[in-house]
Amino acid sequence: MAADEPVCVVDFEPYLKRGLEATWYDYYSNGAGEGQTHRDNVEAFLRYRFRPRYLRDVSHRVTRTSILGHDIEFPVGVSPTATHGVLHGDGEKATARAAASAGTVMILSLYSSKSLEDVAASVPKDTLLFMQLNILRSRVKTEEIIKRVDASGRYKALVVTIDQPVYGRKRAQPLNALLYAKHTQVPNILNHPGETWCDSNAIDPACTWDDIKWLQGVTSLPIILKGILTAESAKKAASLGVAGILVSNHGGRQLDGVAATIDSLSEVVEAVKGSNVEVYLDGGVRKGTDVLKALAMGARAVFIGRPALWGLAYNGEAGVRKVLDILKDEFSLAMALAGCSSVAEITQDLVKASPYGSL
Repeated sequence: MAADEPVCVVDFEPYLKRGLEATWYDYYSNGAGEGQTHRDNVEAFLRYRFRPRYLRDVSHRVTRTSILGHDIEFPVGVSPTATHGVLHGDGEKATARAAASAGTVMILSLYSSKSLEDVAASVPKDTLLFMQLNILRSRVKTEEIIKRVDASGRYKALVVTIDQPVYGRKRAQPLNALLYAKHTQVPNILNHPGETWCDSNAIDPACTWDDIKWLQGVTSLPIILKGILTAESAKKAASLGVAGILVSNHGGRQLDGVAATIDSLSEVVEAVKGSNVEVYLDGGVRKGTDVLKALAMGARAVFIGRPALWGLAYNGEAGVRKVLDILKDEFSLAMALAGCSSVAEITQDLVKASPYGSL
């Protein structure tokens, strides 16, 4: 192993800045406002402690689990993040291939630099892909995108972002959606010759729960709502029959000052208890112990955003795969040290809040 080769996930972060212009580096790296939520997503995991179980046979660990009935090799997937093509020529195709080879799921961003069809064609047919969606001002355009997703036959769920009625503002280097069209391709939206960004392609700030009902009438795909942080919203989502909830605060990139996702997780899990709604988490996951804590607190799986981008900047597909492999190895080790030989044995009594905070 080379002296400077990354050995943990945060070791990949410096590679994001290598060869990347300042505007894009700030876009990927910073949170909204003062960055309080962005920082707290990571730090909040330190507020929880393990209650390990010893003298149990952990000589063989099974990290396998499932999402919406689809098997994955370990409970870490790739969250939707925009414009991977800025970081690597293969863009989202490289990220998807890494997720496929690791046996896990990738959520493709609506704002990807490769089309949803090209990404699907770049990976084996048994690769688990979900499609992220914002509801646009133009319902015609939104429905057109959904029809493309359905027609591909490759995406197994729609992940609908609900915490972005307008674009959050990054204090360091504001970069709005209009600049996507100027600096990179967004073929899932601008997919007709000569088409340019216009107001109808922007996110609709007037969306309500009725629009989720509308979506359910447009597609037969399971719907996961991304951005829920409270019991009230979780219960409403469950009442509409959504398939899943991704507890997320957009990586701290929308409303600064909301709770860290790991601090919101238990509230959401409790709110949908007894339903068939699966709960996932993204935001701040950097270590295998973070994964174990989230699962103990009720998440079925976690997703990574920025770490996948770091891996992509480091070495394309191989870099993303290395990030995923490190998390899988760390997770398996944490399971053994906590006394769990399978994901099914990861239960709520394994973790408690620390009276000492994050010290």
